[in-house]
Amino acid sequence: MSTTLEQTIEHHFASGAAAIGNPDAEKAFLELRGQLEAGTLRSASPDAASSIGWTVNAWVKRGILLGFRIGQLEDQSCGRLSFIDKATYPARTFTPEQGVRVVPGGSSVRSGAYLAKGVVMMPPAYVNVGAYVDEGTMVDSHALVGSCAQIGKRVHLSAACQIGGVLEPVNASPVIIEDDVLVGGNTGVYEGTIVRSKAVLAAGTVLTRGTPVYDTVNGTVLKATADQPLIIPSGAVVVPGARAVTKGKGTEWGLSVYTPIIVKYRDEKTDLSTALEDLLR
Repeated sequence: MSTTLEQTIEHHFASGAAAIGNPDAEKAFLELRGQLEAGTLRSASPDAASSIGWTVNAWVKRGILLGFRIGQLEDQSCGRLSFIDKATYPARTFTPEQGVRVVPGGSSVRSGAYLAKGVVMMPPAYVNVGAYVDEGTMVDSHALVGSCAQIGKRVHLSAACQIGGVLEPVNASPVIIEDDVLVGGNTGVYEGTIVRSKAVLAAGTVLTRGTPVYDTVNGTVLKATADQPLIIPSGAVVVPGARAVTKGKGTEWGLSVYTPIIVKYRDEKTDLSTALEDLLR
């Protein structure tokens, strides 16, 4: 994107409290926010040369944080519904020409988030600043797309699933859900986890940086490392499971702890079970 904008954002972010009330800082932030909403600027971008396939644009995150710093609280109420938030981050509005379907009933998209043509939001749902939601994705009822999360094409975020956000530390990778992923109901994906294309996360699966994932197909255990997040392979079908506690009283009491398990990789039968997606869009 614009090198000049990057330099300007970095300058005003580094100036700390001096940026508050500075019209140049506000102008730079509004340009950044506009590019985020247009999808021409992202907090993380696909990068084939990267070891994880993505690059974090830390300066964009700093620009988002700059918006919080310079924004003053204002009344954003709508009728009898009372809302108070930073003036720099009002709720987004859409037009029919944009092709985004936001069904009435309590959903909200914060400014600075991108929703592509064909995205459907069922109420109530929420998309936070810096998030990128690509074409044909469904954000189902009670789903959350956290700050800076990157959601691919034709993804289904099922009811009550939680896609974690991350603004700080600014160098940290956001949660990334690649194309054609099915995220089941009441699923949680947090702390920079990357879910590769066509994976299926069964209802109730929880993935975090500290969560080991047991791949029963390949006989391996997937974990995050010091320099890489947890990565779920393409086409993996992940279900909630348990593993025995093997030390101390846990063994004596026959206890087990939660763990996600890869039980198979996506095939034609799995695809048939997700064919309902097309009927819902």
